[in-house]
Amino acid sequence: MLKDLIAAGFGLAEDYNCAEKIFHGANQAYDLQLDKKYAHLLASYGGGMAIEHLCGAVASSVAILGHLFIKDHAHESEYIKELTTEFTQRYEKEMGSILCKPLKEAYRTEEKLCLDVILKAAQILDDMVKREEKNITKPYKFQD
Repeated sequence: MLKDLIAAGFGLAEDYNCAEKIFHGANQAYDLQLDKKYAHLLASYGGGMAIEHLCGAVASSVAILGHLFIKDHAHESEYIKELTTEFTQRYEKEMGSILCKPLKEAYRTEEKLCLDVILKAAQILDDMVKREEKNITKPYKFQD
């Protein structure tokens, strides 16, 4: 799924940042059929919103959860809050932070860049989407 796609080099040729890799990768891996122009909404989250704050891979993952699990708007249900909380808490527990700066200090290398940070977001997103697929409100299809 998404993790495998990114691990295989997805987004390298396009020079996608962390947020873009999650957006475009999820769009392909889950066959979301999102117009690529919407990636611009998330592109500026790369590099922790360019100020090393919230990790772009985390932000983009949460946006994908919103797309998949919100029918019309977020206030319809507490469910998206639960999913977002679960995602961010699990990510922080496994990686030590959801903030770009400490993640880069711990995981970024010259050769791999932030690949490990992005792969962890992809893995958690894959796990949650697969587990919660009965609650998805939009058309999708896993690419196994």
